Amino acid sequence: MNKLFFIFLLLLTACASPPVRQQNASDDQINELVMYAMSLSNTPYRYGGNSVNSGFDCSGFVGHVYRHSLGINLPRTSKEISRVGIPIDKSELRPGDLVFYNTLHNPFSHVGIYVGDGKFVHSPKSGDSVRTEQMQLGYWQARYNGARRIRR
Repeated sequence: MNKLFFIFLLLLTACASPPVRQQNASDDQINELVMYAMSLSNTPYRYGGNSVNSGFDCSGFVGHVYRHSLGINLPRTSKEISRVGIPIDKSELRPGDLVFYNTLHNPFSHVGIYVGDGKFVHSPKSGDSVRTEQMQLGYWQARYNGARRIRR
């Protein structure tokens, strides 16, 4: 009876699917993502925008960069994006991570891409364009909401 049970158990485990694991992006892919994001500097802000030709809002910019660089589709709004991936501490930030800010008196109302050295790239507001900012500036420090890692 024990032998029969053991054979049955082996057959069951042989049919089981392996766990699905999130694919990690390589360092080269992350470098490409950061370089691509920064190459979009001076693209105009456009509310609801999500393309190079028409301009970007903050979440449209982040979504476009992730889709173009890693083939990852993110939700449309910064609030929705703030719910995907893994929350990380500011001290754990690596290039390609997402940083969130409260810019409209509403948590997670703004998102950008961390590029290293305490800087992030984002599409800030109407009348402005995609640019790189220092996270240490008082404005951004006071509004920081957290960070998420999407690809690791």
